Amino acid sequence: MAPVTSFQPDSPSDAPCEPLLALRSPVNRLSYDYWKQKRGGRPMPARSDIDPAEIVKILPHVFLLDVRQAPLDFRYRLIGTKMDEHMLGRYTGLWMSQIPHQKAPSRIWANCRKVALEGRPLSGDTPYIGKGSEFLSTEDLILPLSDDGETVQMLFVTVGFV
Repeated sequence: MAPVTSFQPDSPSDAPCEPLLALRSPVNRLSYDYWKQKRGGRPMPARSDIDPAEIVKILPHVFLLDVRQAPLDFRYRLIGTKMDEHMLGRYTGLWMSQIPHQKAPSRIWANCRKVALEGRPLSGDTPYIGKGSEFLSTEDLILPLSDDGETVQMLFVTVGFV
């Protein structure tokens, strides 16, 4: 699969929050292509559009975060096995605001906030804080999910380690 080198929106509402990175991670390229396919002509796909059986290759790298709008917060609903082995603790069921290095004003919080409020994809390099000393940063891809096409209820996140 060819890397995503630049994002060309089909319409102004299709534009990402920020220019997407080159998406060096094959996992993130697959995730982005899958999200676009599931989205179809809508601003974003719904959670029910995501079928784990269709994303077996990337599932170990996936986070699903519930979005609570008021007050804004993100709860770890699902953590892929690859992600879980690199995290500092067991985060399933926890809100990001409960995790000292992830709560506001951390970079991951700010990126999730931006996607939750704008409903558009975002990729970024986030400093790595975890068990593996061989990694310097992560390439994160945060993709919005919405049942009504307007309010983001969940974030579909994949991570590549650098």
